[in-house]
Amino acid sequence: MKFLIAGLGNIGHEYAETRHNIGFDVLNAFADRHRVSFRTERLADVCEMKFKGRILLLIKPSTYMNLSGKAVKYWLGKERIALENTLIIADELAFPLSTLKLKKSGSDGGHNGLKSIQESVGTTAYPRLRFGIGNDFDKNRQVDFVLGRWADQEIETVNKKIIACCDLIESYVTCGIDRTMNEFNQMKF
Repeated sequence: MKFLIAGLGNIGHEYAETRHNIGFDVLNAFADRHRVSFRTERLADVCEMKFKGRILLLIKPSTYMNLSGKAVKYWLGKERIALENTLIIADELAFPLSTLKLKKSGSDGGHNGLKSIQESVGTTAYPRLRFGIGNDFDKNRQVDFVLGRWADQEIETVNKKIIACCDLIESYVTCGIDRTMNEFNQMKF
């Protein structure tokens, strides 16, 4: 079995370790856990690895967030991976920092990366992991909040959630989405 795990974010030093780049951070932690590294390829930084008889293709799109679908569609096609064997990891304003939510499908919820993927693959029926970042910002400051770095008091929770996301990816590819949703969607951090 082959899986595509895509962590969404923006390339460039100015975006590193921001809320919007949590998908990149999760995949970096997952690659570190399994002692593998990324290489720059077409439309993404890519890493292929094996885990318990499965092949995992990890991608961090280099298209910037708003064109993430271009990279996801390309790598799905190139590697002949079924859409149901995909997992997209993205930040989520609608959920508090204490929450992770794995879903089989759903709307883009105003997230431009998810919107791009939906437009590229032609459906909302693809698995996604939404990493709650909260919405503690003043009116008209959403962009600054999303593209901002984590507050010092958030770092411990963020790190715990990143570890849980790594565990979730392993569960997803070995136990399936239903069992993984039952185990992880109830967690609070």
